[in-house]
Amino acid sequence: MTEKHSKYESGCPVAYALDIFGDRWSLLVIRDMAVKGARTYGELQNGWEGISTNILAQRLKQLEEAGILSKSKDPENGRSYIYALTQKGRDLAPVLADIALWSARYNKAGHAMTGFSDKVQADRDGVVARIRAGELP
Repeated sequence: MTEKHSKYESGCPVAYALDIFGDRWSLLVIRDMAVKGARTYGELQNGWEGISTNILAQRLKQLEEAGILSKSKDPENGRSYIYALTQKGRDLAPVLADIALWSARYNKAGHAMTGFSDKVQADRDGVVARIRAGELP
């Protein structure tokens, strides 16, 4: 896989990350895989936010090209695929955990991911370790 040239010319590490998951949907796809265990197109499509099929297909392709996730044939259904976070994708666990902590602090109306936020608040490092190991938090 060859990496695309960055939209940002500064060489900034934050800009590099934004190139990969700085749109509205990519980090939510990563979240659903890391936190909810979504592995199929249908599971990702039926997430809380209601991503459209064309956007989901585009984001999955971009995340695969960036090395964040892998795609393989479903051994039980040869017409379907299984998606999995790569180590590079699982290494985003601290980002997800810290966003959850930040949101819990400042978004008092938020409630959809309270279970995840509660786990992160109780044991951030343990949650991060489990996600990095490919386990559900």
